[in-house]
Amino acid sequence: MPKAKQSKRRNTFDYNKDRKKLKKKFIKKSKPRIEDSQIRNAWDENKSTAKNLQDMGLSFDPNQAVPIRKQMLLGGNRDNKEPKHIVTKPYVLNKLQEEASLPERDRKTLSSDLIEFVQHMVREHKDDYKAMARDEKNYFQETPKQIRRKIGEYRRCHPQHYDAFVSSLAAPEPMAQ
Repeated sequence: MPKAKQSKRRNTFDYNKDRKKLKKKFIKKSKPRIEDSQIRNAWDENKSTAKNLQDMGLSFDPNQAVPIRKQMLLGGNRDNKEPKHIVTKPYVLNKLQEEASLPERDRKTLSSDLIEFVQHMVREHKDDYKAMARDEKNYFQETPKQIRRKIGEYRRCHPQHYDAFVSSLAAPEPMAQ
């Protein structure tokens, strides 16, 4: 059976490749950047990943951290006394628990066009969603339920702005003479 044509070719040096760049790229891929600052600072390059995580009190393999217990026949009592691993860097685990316990802020915001649309609808029609659906500014022909959902979203994302807007509508406007 004949060989493929490429296997006969001789290896030649490629002058168009930057060997320094290739080496940096390879090192960067083999050692990815650790995002969390606490873990990055406590990481020891000379130890394996499993040993590093074990020293911090974290688990490398979730199946070993929380094993599935097998049921024993005849109610036999089996004591598996595995040596507990000593956590040498507990501050990492404490800091991670602190960060996890913080409440997450709602970072969702709405576009200025949507806010303007909702304010126009509420200004013109108050709570009449069917009239909002028939309004000429309802370019996308949204249903009353869709408009109600958008108003609710505006109320949830920007509660202070919504309250100020509604209170400004309720206040009587001074008449100019």
